[in-house]
Amino acid sequence: KAAKEHNIPEDLSKILENKDMETVSDLCYVNMSVVEMMCLDGADGEGIVSKSVSSHSDLIPGVYEGGLKIWECTFDLMDYFAEAEIQFTNKTVLDLGCGAGLLGITALRGKAEKVHFQDYNSIVIDEITLPNVVANCIKAGNRMGSGDNKKTSKPPSKKPRKAERLPDVLTKCRFFSGEWSEVSQLLLSSNKPFSKYDVILTSETIYNPDYYSALHDTLAQLLGKNGRVYLASKSHYFGVGGGIYLFEEFIEERNVFRSSIVKTIDKGLQRCIMEIAFKDSS
Repeated sequence: KAAKEHNIPEDLSKILENKDMETVSDLCYVNMSVVEMMCLDGADGEGIVSKSVSSHSDLIPGVYEGGLKIWECTFDLMDYFAEAEIQFTNKTVLDLGCGAGLLGITALRGKAEKVHFQDYNSIVIDEITLPNVVANCIKAGNRMGSGDNKKTSKPPSKKPRKAERLPDVLTKCRFFSGEWSEVSQLLLSSNKPFSKYDVILTSETIYNPDYYSALHDTLAQLLGKNGRVYLASKSHYFGVGGGIYLFEEFIEERNVFRSSIVKTIDKGLQRCIMEIAFKDSS
């Protein structure tokens, strides 16, 4: 799937029109079931929702990669940021396979310098990620994460110049859809200035071993020399065959990165947090 950058519309109120917002961990997010209903009514150009419903599957390789759900390992990773006191201040961050974008929004709240969001499906970026980021930016003004109102405040109705109207924190964000390799190519060949990421965040993206090579290459191309990847995953994904230990073996074989499992959660199906860095990094 070709890569595409999604621009932030000038009229922010349009992004939040007809969106039912909920709150989790003090972050606003779009009610996914409302988006699904809207897509089934014909608003989904990619047709991913009807295909997902008809096949009774949250994952259809090469068609829909699960961005309409918030997967549980996302919350594991958010908890880990707090426990390990992971610092985002002045860092450039990529939320890879972002879905709802909660990891990237957490990095924004932690005063990251730039946060980029990527998901396979463009409708996920347009109807879920972008509204979530905008809602959280507006809700907190220039101070991310304050208050816990269920409904978001409306942006100003007047139309001053764009630079004055975009909350400062929103100017730090860029949004991309498409395959990982295509997004990497878009970033690296773009006329826009691009610096490699200090931190890459990704949750439940290693369920399918067929994607390991593409994911590994993307991390190798986009991670800064001394950067860190924080990856959350189940130990095993039944039916598709991937999992944390299989990916750990894959990393060892490639001999580019060093990895360590920094947290294991044993409630129900085992879940893990992995930290990845280049072998020669400090």
